[in-house]
Amino acid sequence: MKTLKVSIVTPDGPAYESEVEMVSTKAQSGELGILPGHIPMVAPLQIGAVRLNKSAGKPDLVAVTGGFVEVRPDQVTILAQAAEAAENIDIERAQEAKTRAEGRLNDNREDIDRIRAELALKRAINRINVYEGQV
Repeated sequence: MKTLKVSIVTPDGPAYESEVEMVSTKAQSGELGILPGHIPMVAPLQIGAVRLNKSAGKPDLVAVTGGFVEVRPDQVTILAQAAEAAENIDIERAQEAKTRAEGRLNDNREDIDRIRAELALKRAINRINVYEGQV
């Protein structure tokens, strides 16, 4: 079967690079499934998981925090603010971040930035789900 070259890049450098048969991710406009030969496009991404299906075995999962996906017929490049492969996620740190964000959202003080706390909660939940393979 044909493959796509996939690169996931963050400001800190490359986070993932491989040849895959299919890429699934969440764009702002909805779910995207990308196969070799896909029409060229660019789309903004949501906080979510990128599922990278290879010819054999379990798909690779990468948690991404926003960014953009650029699709070409033979290559997919994801420029993300942050990205972490499932096997590299520190689950204890992600659970602590979730607890902190929930605490901020439950706090009734006026000086709490609720939008920032909601985004932190979404990022933590995404990391936990990717680590557990629940995407």
